[in-house]
Amino acid sequence: MLLTIDVGNTHTVLGLFEGEEVIEHWRLATDARRTADEIAVVLQGLLTQSPLLKGADVDGIAICSTVPSVLNEMREMCRRYYGDVQAVIVEPGIRTGVPVRMDNPKEVGSDRIVNALAAIDQYGGPCVIVDFGTATSFDAVSAKGEYVGAVTAPGIEISVDALAAAGAQLHKVELVRPRSVIAKNTVEALQAGIIYGFAGQVDGIVERMVAELADDPDEVTVVATGGHAGLVVGESRSIDVHEPWLTLIGLRLVYHRNTA
Repeated sequence: MLLTIDVGNTHTVLGLFEGEEVIEHWRLATDARRTADEIAVVLQGLLTQSPLLKGADVDGIAICSTVPSVLNEMREMCRRYYGDVQAVIVEPGIRTGVPVRMDNPKEVGSDRIVNALAAIDQYGGPCVIVDFGTATSFDAVSAKGEYVGAVTAPGIEISVDALAAAGAQLHKVELVRPRSVIAKNTVEALQAGIIYGFAGQVDGIVERMVAELADDPDEVTVVATGGHAGLVVGESRSIDVHEPWLTLIGLRLVYHRNTA
C-alpha cells in the first residue's frame, strides 16, 4: 500500500492507497517541533490501530510539505524507520509533468503543483483549483496542463482568529451554516459573514480567473479541496467539484511517475 503525506502549515493529512482508492485517512496538527522519532511513533500508532488495515504493510511513501523543518524530520523518519520502503519527496528534481509558467517557479509550493497534476488527471484542463487551507489558494491550470498562475487570500481560520483577536466583543464561533444570512444574534452574524463572505470571495475571484483562462467559461472546471472546503462548496455558485483528497491523489501520481 502507498502512504501519502501532505504537510501543510496548520494540518498534516495522511492517506493510505490501495491501488487508486483511499482506504484510510487521518488529519493531524502540524507541529514543527515534532522529531522524526515522534512522527514515527504517531504514524505507527495510526497504522496499527486502524480497524480497516488489518496489519497491511506500507510498500511506498510519497510526501509533500510546505514546512521545511517538518520535511527534514519526515525525511529522517523515512530513513530510520522505513529504510526498505521506496519514498518519493516532492522537491526540485522530482518529475511531476506539470510545467510551471511563473516568474520564479521555485516560489510555487509543492502542494500546489501536486494539486495541479491531480486536477488535470481527474478532470482535464483548463481548470481552477481552490484550496481552503491556512490560506485560500486559487491555482490556474491551462488546457495544456501548465501551471500558469495563482491568487492567494487569507484563509478562513486565519480570518476568524484575526477577527476574534481584534474585536473586544467578538469571539471564535463554530464554523457552521447559520439559519439565515440576516442574523438575529452575534454568533450567527459572525457565521454568516464568514461562510457567505468567503463564498462571495471565491465566486468573484474564480469568475475573473476563468475569464482569463478561456473564451468559454464552461470549458473551465473549478475544483475545491482543503480542510475548510465543505463550509463553502454548498454556498458557492462557481465550484463544480469537491475533491477532499486532491493532494493525496496528486502524490500518488507523482510517486508512480518517479518509481519503477
